[in-house]
Amino acid sequence: MAQTLTSFYFHLIFSTKNRVELIRQDIESELFAYIGGILNNHDSKLLSAGGTANHIHLLLSLNKNLKFPDLVGAIKRNSSKWIKTKGGMLSKFDWQDGYSAFTVGHSQLAAVKSYIANQKTHHATVLFEDEMREIYGRSEMSFDEEFVFG
Repeated sequence: MAQTLTSFYFHLIFSTKNRVELIRQDIESELFAYIGGILNNHDSKLLSAGGTANHIHLLLSLNKNLKFPDLVGAIKRNSSKWIKTKGGMLSKFDWQDGYSAFTVGHSQLAAVKSYIANQKTHHATVLFEDEMREIYGRSEMSFDEEFVFG
């Protein structure tokens, strides 16, 4: 085969620093469009985005030539700079230092998109911390609560 073809899908989750509720609904769609532009600039694609006032979920496809941590850094760095231009309390906006990412198979894309689309309803009854414990458990991922939720 002379051509290299890849299919890398990731469910990426990260929160605002200290999970402060700063992602206002009036900027949310513009924020996700901005993140989509960042991904496009890195020859990657935003497939779905959603979240609450204190964290976001992104479903993305990754360009085969990129290192995932570098892409996440670009998303967080550039979107944080953009949010700060919105003024007021947002001038002090920051994302948390870390993130959680999970691989997604092609057959799982529809389910993950649905999950991301229903974040506001989901979090009416489920805390972020409980959501992440459940996701980590399904992924059999060990974690230190002090660093993840501290």
